[in-house]
Amino acid sequence: MNPREQLCEYGRRAVELGLVIGTSGNLSVRDGDLVAVTPSGAALDRLTPEMCPVVDVTGHLVEGELQPSSETPMHLAVYETTAAQAIVHTHSVFGTVVASTMTELPPVHYNALMLGGVVKVAPYATYGTPELAANVRAAMEGRQAVLMANHGGVTIGATLEQAFEATRLLEWLCEVYVRSLGVGQPTVLTDEQLAAVLERALNPPVFPRL
Repeated sequence: MNPREQLCEYGRRAVELGLVIGTSGNLSVRDGDLVAVTPSGAALDRLTPEMCPVVDVTGHLVEGELQPSSETPMHLAVYETTAAQAIVHTHSVFGTVVASTMTELPPVHYNALMLGGVVKVAPYATYGTPELAANVRAAMEGRQAVLMANHGGVTIGATLEQAFEATRLLEWLCEVYVRSLGVGQPTVLTDEQLAAVLERALNPPVFPRL
């Protein structure tokens, strides 16, 4: 699939999984100096490839009749400072709950390492503004995911599939944390415990053959 077709496919999946509602959320895919992005004000499960505009890395519209997402400046800011080739932004329920109550999502499960460990909550700023773009860019440093205060989440990847799977993982981690609070105070993994997980991943055990 070309980038615009990918946006349609994963936009539909985002709606089906309840990661966005209405016309919220946006996705993009970078191809060299061009970025295909979902259009402003469109439901992600009703997109067609020709609806998805293409901009250059400076934000100028190159192809398409519709205006790009209002969050395009945030996407471009992340592309500027990371190796990301795809970005997913959603308003998922548990992610937004954490983003509205916390300054970070602590690592209550070792799978948080797949997103870079602690997930920071970028300070609140009005959507679509340079201030929000700057806040997300700063919070994303060294990570694959960020939560935006009172807003939602952003994940990145080398492909749109990777970015989307990071979004699913982020939502799962947020749900585990929120539900854990209903039982008691969640246990947060220490730096030493997380380091041991990384060591285990880098040096998996070898089982001898019979």
